[in-house]
Amino acid sequence: MADYQITIKNCNSIDSAEILLKEGSLNIKYGPNGIGKSTIAKAIVSQARDDGTLSVLMPFKNRGKAGAAQPSVDGIQGIGSALVFDEAYVNQFAFQQDEVVKNSFDIFIKTPDYDAAMQKIEDLFAGIKKAFADSPEIEQTTKDLKDLRDAFGTANKDGSISKSSKVLKAFGSGNKIDNMPDALKPFETFIKSQNPSKWIGWQIKGNEFLKLGDTCPYCSTALPAEQQKETALAVAKEYDATAIGHLNTLQAVIERLGKYFSEACQENLAKITKAKIELTAPEKSFLSSLKTGIEALIEQLEGLRTISFFSLRDVDEIDVKMERLKIDLGMIDKLDSPETRKVTDPINVQLGELIKQVGTLKGHINQHKAKIKKTIEANQENINSFLKSAGYKYTVVIIPEPDSYKMKLVHRDLSEHVDSAANHLSYGEKNAFALVLFMHQVLSENPDIIILDDPISSFDKNKKFAILHQLFRGKASLRDRTTLMLTHDIEPAIDVVKSTASVFKGSHPSATFLSSREGKVAEAQIAGEDIQTFAKICTEILATGVDDIVKAIYLRRHYEILDNFGLEYNLLASLFKKRAVPTIQSSAEKREMTLEEKFSAEASIKERITGFDYDGLVGQVSDDVLMKSKFFDTNIGYEKIQLFRIVRGKHDDDVITKFINESYHIENEYVMQLNPHKFESVPEYVIAECTKLFEAP
Repeated sequence: MADYQITIKNCNSIDSAEILLKEGSLNIKYGPNGIGKSTIAKAIVSQARDDGTLSVLMPFKNRGKAGAAQPSVDGIQGIGSALVFDEAYVNQFAFQQDEVVKNSFDIFIKTPDYDAAMQKIEDLFAGIKKAFADSPEIEQTTKDLKDLRDAFGTANKDGSISKSSKVLKAFGSGNKIDNMPDALKPFETFIKSQNPSKWIGWQIKGNEFLKLGDTCPYCSTALPAEQQKETALAVAKEYDATAIGHLNTLQAVIERLGKYFSEACQENLAKITKAKIELTAPEKSFLSSLKTGIEALIEQLEGLRTISFFSLRDVDEIDVKMERLKIDLGMIDKLDSPETRKVTDPINVQLGELIKQVGTLKGHINQHKAKIKKTIEANQENINSFLKSAGYKYTVVIIPEPDSYKMKLVHRDLSEHVDSAANHLSYGEKNAFALVLFMHQVLSENPDIIILDDPISSFDKNKKFAILHQLFRGKASLRDRTTLMLTHDIEPAIDVVKSTASVFKGSHPSATFLSSREGKVAEAQIAGEDIQTFAKICTEILATGVDDIVKAIYLRRHYEILDNFGLEYNLLASLFKKRAVPTIQSSAEKREMTLEEKFSAEASIKERITGFDYDGLVGQVSDDVLMKSKFFDTNIGYEKIQLFRIVRGKHDDDVITKFINESYHIENEYVMQLNPHKFESVPEYVIAECTKLFEAP
């Protein structure tokens, strides 16, 4: 495998950065916050995608300056695609009302193998699909049939047509447009217009103004006779604008569909649609049976038009089902016409050809179902195993939908699926789900590089390991993929290169430490032996030729970590407090040390720091000029801030003071840590702040 030697220049706060990336490996880059890890991620992704976003990283100091150096990334030739997991990825993740995550079907089921199997099945349906495509009129016909079906509305319990249906409102009391009362002859032009319902509605609305006087509210002419008013009001008595609208629409639909009705059906429909009076019981019965026939034809046409793997997925006897898909107009006699057969015969012919291959079709469908079942079981087991090991009370289940599959969320204390996962999952749980789903997206899209920008820092120890294990050790994992993990958390490095290194061996892990000074980011390799207890680090440093005050700093902390607060610790603590006479301070007592205690503590410390002399060193720590010179003599950030603390006690900035104090006292992560002589873990800005105060006049 090749290594990528990446050089990043002029991106945000980074003047230059040299990053080694091992192909096909997990590359962990550990470093403190503010060092530019996210900038490194953005720069690599921008260059890989070549999407023009690299210029956005132009440092503020270079903006608006003619000839200023531009952002650049070199060394990633061959990397053309990238997927990034960061806070933005989690925030844009859509947790749906009825599934754990949007597009769970695309993420977990729709693999290239799935698509290939679906194509084989779709190829068998090609003839039927072509029959529909070759008859463009059928789409409008189906729409008209649906409009007519909908006009019948929901049937009564006895199967009869409801009086509130559009069809009975339009024709139930007779066709009052074709059979207009004599009293309304003056309005014939309007009533028999192309859109009479609009005029009728307008006319009825104006009637309320007739009572205001003897002038026509429409034309302002006189209406001397009461009879004239009655004529104007007659439209409202005879017509309902909504019913007329239905009548007009349905007549147009029936006209378009006329050729698809049998001759007898056409004759009966003509009688009904032109009836002068209320429809008879037989006429209503005829309409009910017509509705049944229309529904049957629509169902068969739609079933064949949308025939697919999904429509046959749950059918046990596919060969029997296919035979019953044939459109038998003999059973739908009201729609049995030469024009209807022109539509249905080619479809039936193609269906017959498909039936000849029903054995092949059954084989493909059953094989596809078996593969999907295996994929679902593997994904469920994989995710649920992770959720269990991480201590989450949730599980997932992938269930079939009419034309898809969806991942549902289940809680241990709830028998039903959890609706609206977004309302129930905590921030950490969303993060965990997003990470697992990101992994599956990677498996689906297969990018050249995967970037994980601080993915697990917010989780507790057990969950961190569970997520790492899921990402790089699970059955469906990121092993053998070029992965860059940027983190300010040392635990992933400890896990993959030391404490559980054998577990992650298959992901070929590499861990490095990032440091930054004056805009230049460098990295140092972290090997298993570099991750040490502070006790071991202390022993190594005490064996070197560093200044005795510096040695005393490490030794004091060594005693603290060992929870050894005896004479030696108290003597060193008194030294850094600049006490001429050392003291013993504890919860039980507070007093000066006796000479015997002082000599005893000194003798013990001399076993580790040969030249240790309390009185002489007290003189040194009390000399600010000397201590400042020691500050400038060392290049180790950890030592600088400890020396600063001895001289100044605290920084003017409370935030800087907090950092110094936390470095001075024990933190859990410092029980197992990197040697500060090799890995510069103190942020540059902290050192700069301390230096600024010491350099001030």
